[in-house]
Amino acid sequence: MATVSLKLPDPLHHELEREAAARGISKSAVIRDSLERTLRNKDGKTVSCLDLMRDLVGIFDGPPDASTNKNYLEEAILEDHERQHRKPRR
Repeated sequence: MATVSLKLPDPLHHELEREAAARGISKSAVIRDSLERTLRNKDGKTVSCLDLMRDLVGIFDGPPDASTNKNYLEEAILEDHERQHRKPRR
């Protein structure tokens, strides 16, 4: 098993200590369990980007086919190009 070192803000460290004490396990075990639940589905599969941001999907206005319609990409590239040329040069 690999060793990982990390720094935690004091409030988070105190929460970790309380959780470990409440569950009767080590702080390392709490961290491992948290990472496994965060990085894996219940099926043991790796979590996708969609899984991590599922609560954000569909909350922004825009065309429903923005990711598949090449016209939107071309428009975004042109707008970005124009925006860069409007910026005052230093």
